Order: sequence, then structure tokens, then C-alpha cells
Amino acid sequence: MIVPEGEVPALTARTRVVSPVTSLLPLLDAQAPLLFMRRGEGVAGVGELLRLTFRGPDRITRAAETWRRIAASASVDDEVRKSGSGLLAFGAFTFDERSAFESVLIVPRLIVGRRDGVTWLTEVALAGDADPSAAAPEATPLGAEFRLALQPGEVDPDRFRELVARAVERIRGGELRKVVLARDLVGHLPEGGDLRRVLVDLALGYPDTWTFAIDGHIGSSPETLVRVSRGKVSARVLAGSIARGADADADHAAALRLATSTKDLDEHRYAVQSVLDALAPHARSGISASEIPFALKLPNLWHLATNIEGTLSDGSSALDLAAALHPTAAVAGTPTAKALEVIRELEPLDRGRYGGPVGWVDAAGDGKWAVSLRSAEVARDGGIRAYAGGGILAASDPDVELAETKLKFRPIVEAFG
Repeated sequence: MIVPEGEVPALTARTRVVSPVTSLLPLLDAQAPLLFMRRGEGVAGVGELLRLTFRGPDRITRAAETWRRIAASASVDDEVRKSGSGLLAFGAFTFDERSAFESVLIVPRLIVGRRDGVTWLTEVALAGDADPSAAAPEATPLGAEFRLALQPGEVDPDRFRELVARAVERIRGGELRKVVLARDLVGHLPEGGDLRRVLVDLALGYPDTWTFAIDGHIGSSPETLVRVSRGKVSARVLAGSIARGADADADHAAALRLATSTKDLDEHRYAVQSVLDALAPHARSGISASEIPFALKLPNLWHLATNIEGTLSDGSSALDLAAALHPTAAVAGTPTAKALEVIRELEPLDRGRYGGPVGWVDAAGDGKWAVSLRSAEVARDGGIRAYAGGGILAASDPDVELAETKLKFRPIVEAFG
């Protein structure tokens, strides 16, 4: 059901504990999966009850207000009371307000959650409908294996090097301090291709990232944009990266180079400050970040990372905070407004939901939102467009930045191919 903006449908949601499941992935729809998960725990949606769509500069703010009104009018019976139980909506929002893609909130008919050894089922219906009394969805075998190679898209390697060089000139000219540029790879999903196979590869290969699938937007992001739980807010900022070493000694040396790289530390500092500045008005009682970033180890990369924590003072929901935070310096640049202007001038791409907030929000306003990185858009006709980018500073080298995007493409390229 597509809900016109401004309408507030009355919903009922009932959550109960069900028999444990070993994995959420086999429960998903093969062509339209709904998932937000890390280390095997999270939430999966089956069936689409409501779809809310948004466009424009205030798309996330309007979504947050619409969801607040829907949640306030809903009747929720939740015996589980864990993160992700009860009524919730999955969401994926565009990076740019001018994108041709839609930003969406989707309320599934069934939500299966898994956390701390407990599995639950939430049934959602329109008020007045007969009680669905649905059983937990059945696990189904994965479809046939497929392998496909993603090819350069609108921004091929040569074009990307050119864009980086032009961006460096503008940074050295004093227009801005940092800009994030992206390039793309394209391909086509075989007819009937089971997207759960891609999600299985991402979840197994990158268990410490947020593996997600929402409205054809799929990926595994290492970056937590914001997490809200019972008045507490947290975020994880990633900016600055380097390839893993071939052996233990080389790996240690790579991590040390990253931790002492002036270019990467500068990039990271801009990103952390942008998050602190955005959260400060909502957490006046205190918000803190570690003084020194730590090296986060992923299967293919080291990232500079900083955790940020605080206590909310104004009752903001997770979606309100996603609106306040997006776009961070980690995905746009510094100063943000100028970086967005340069991105629009230089990039021929429509990034879609790449770099935008992706996650879920519940009826209480709690939720988890990641920055959509290591991701791809899968269109209804099977077309695939994957994205990867990097932060460009005055010291950036086009060849080095291109190599970094190749590493960032690796999770999606391997999952499809």
C-alpha cells in the first residue's frame, strides 16, 4: 500500500517470542529482501504493508515527522521489548536532495527479529483488518548460484583520476578542505537471480558490518551513522583507510602508516567534528568522542574510526538525528555545502541511496542507521549499479585514490561475482 504524504494510517502491531531461527537470511523474499543485520542479529521484513516515499531537501525530516504521527496513532502490543521489536519501518534515503531516486520508509507485514538468543515475530496490520495470526515465515532454499562481472560505469578509472586531479586543484586553491568523490560499476542480475545469495556472501565475509537490503538497495556498511536506544545516542565515524597487509608484519605496518598519516588524520578529524557539531544541539547534557581514533580492522581494509556517545536532551528520534547528521564530512566533505556543490559540478553520477542513511526506526523513536557504503542499487529490471568513493584532500594522489576505490568495491564485486 503506497501512502500519500500527509496521510496517517492507523496500524496495529503484535510482537511475540517464537521458536529460534539460526539465520534470518533464508526467511527473506528472494527478489525483494528487507534486512538490517550485524553478526547474525537484527531484523528482517517479509511482505510490504506500507510504503512512504519522500523527495527534496527536507525528505528525512518529513519522513521523521510522518513516522512520529503514524507511531503515535498505532496500537502496539510488544511482549519482547528488545531493540527492533514492536512496530518499525525500514528506510533508505538518497545522498543528494536532487536525486531521481526515491527515499523510502517501508513497513512490512511481518518482522522477524533475532537478538541475544531470542527470536520474535511482529505482525503488522491496518487497524480494523482481521487479525492476521501469521506464523513465522518459512525458510526457503536459496536460488541457483550466479556469477556476474561488474564493469566500469559512467565514471571509469581514467575519468575518476581526472576528477580527483580537478578536485585537488580546487582544494589547493582554497575553495574547500575536503570533498568525497565516487565512481560506479554496472552489471545486470540474471533473470530470477536470488539476492539472498549476495546477502549471504556479504554477511559471512563482513560479519562486523551492517548488512542491509531495503527497496533494492543492498550492501554491508562498516559505518554507524547513529544509534538511539532509550535516550542514549551513539555513532561511529570512519574516515581514512589503507589496504590490509599480505602478512602479519605488513599488516601491522599498514595499520601504523594509517595511524600516523597526516592526510588521513586530517580527513578523519573533519568527519568527527561534523558529527559532533550535528549532535550537540540534541545532546546538551554531554556528548563525547575518543581523543585518538583507533584502527578498525576489516577483511580488506584498515579504517580510522572514532566512537561518539551521548545522552539525548530533546527527545529526538533516530530518524530526526539521521536528518541532522546527513551528509557528514565522511561522505560529502568540508565545508559540507561547498563540498556538495563541487560534487554536483564534477560527478556525472546520480549516487542514489549510496552515502545516504539506511536502517530502521521503531515506534518509540529508537533505531539504528548506517551510512550506505559498500553498496549497490538493484533496479526492478535487474540493472545493478555499485558505488565506491574516497575523501579527496590537498595531498591526494589520483592513482592512490583509484586504488582505494578498488578496495572498497571488493565486498560488492565478490558478492555478485
